[in-house]
Amino acid sequence: MAETTTKQLKVTQVRSGIGGTHRQRETLRSLGLRKIRQSVVREDTSTVRGMIATVAHLVTVEEA
Repeated sequence: MAETTTKQLKVTQVRSGIGGTHRQRETLRSLGLRKIRQSVVREDTSTVRGMIATVAHLVTVEEA
């Protein structure tokens, strides 16, 4: 079988979610981010892209 390679995104939290809405805080938690400067690697899917767009002002994104 052919191995499919999916892009990976490294998402790093750079600002606190404290002043944000409940939805933004829950989105950070769904991405797996709890602390500032914490990074996680996620697959590049439309679902993850939508979550990143919701908290774009709190995170930085780069290809992993």
